[in-house]
Amino acid sequence: MIAGYKLLSYYAGARDIRAGILLGTQVYDAAHTAGQPSWATMSALLSDWKRARPLLAASARRIARGALRAKARPLATTRLAAPVPVPGAVFCAGANYADHVANMAKAAGRDPEPDPHHLGLKPWHFMKAPRSAVVGPSVSVKLPPYSKKIDWEIELAAVIGTQARGLSIEKALECVAGYTIANDLSARDCGKREHVADNSPFKYDWIGQKCFDGSCPMGPWITPASDIADPQKLGMKLWVGDELMQDSNSSRMIFTLAEQISHLSSCVTLYPGDVILTGTPAGVGAERGRFLRSGETVKLWIEGVGEFSHRVM
Repeated sequence: MIAGYKLLSYYAGARDIRAGILLGTQVYDAAHTAGQPSWATMSALLSDWKRARPLLAASARRIARGALRAKARPLATTRLAAPVPVPGAVFCAGANYADHVANMAKAAGRDPEPDPHHLGLKPWHFMKAPRSAVVGPSVSVKLPPYSKKIDWEIELAAVIGTQARGLSIEKALECVAGYTIANDLSARDCGKREHVADNSPFKYDWIGQKCFDGSCPMGPWITPASDIADPQKLGMKLWVGDELMQDSNSSRMIFTLAEQISHLSSCVTLYPGDVILTGTPAGVGAERGRFLRSGETVKLWIEGVGEFSHRVM
């Protein structure tokens, strides 16, 4: 695929979200450009990813060399939706960066935890509600009224392109269509249920902490997996306003993306349009006692993938 080729979802009307191709600063409708009317949405396109991948790449090359004239719209005036507006599932890796785990332990007054590999542990995931949690770039996320400690978490997100079950670590990345960026917003003061014993299996409230409306801003587009040489060597940065909060690299993951996919696919079948958030590095608000305030802007950047911003209100 040529440099700069991205997949995105854009608003063609107030409620009409379509799949698009980004080349340079121009957005092309994916279905019209490839001559495949059924690929109108990202969900439909990903469901046919094995066929779509070479055809979209060929269309992009033809546009780039002037052999295909296709109607385009400027990116600057195009409203983007989340790349996968309604994922089938959103799997989120917890405690998956060594620097973040160490800082959270220190903030809680605990000793650092050993590498889970040494304990024979597997990757650990929770889920977000795909329809209500996932929102696109440039949105304003309404802070939930029940929380005073909404935190930011930049995450590399892998978009699944082919159905997968029981994949080995060596073959795990073969099911990935591409990569995007997510902010795993978290209500830190809602993680533990009051008046429930600390050793109770019912202590934690994952819905209130992780699944509130708008808790998963995602964007700005999908960078094809073929354009990312190694998902474990990507710089990652997050700013709140002008202040750099997170500055790390995906190489610091405890469990690699391949390990995560292999483990998840041993438990459940992964389907096209599912999204895997791979964990967040050090620099979140809970480590420093600083949380998001109404009116602030969060900017996220991952090397080779892109960047986007969103507000909270």
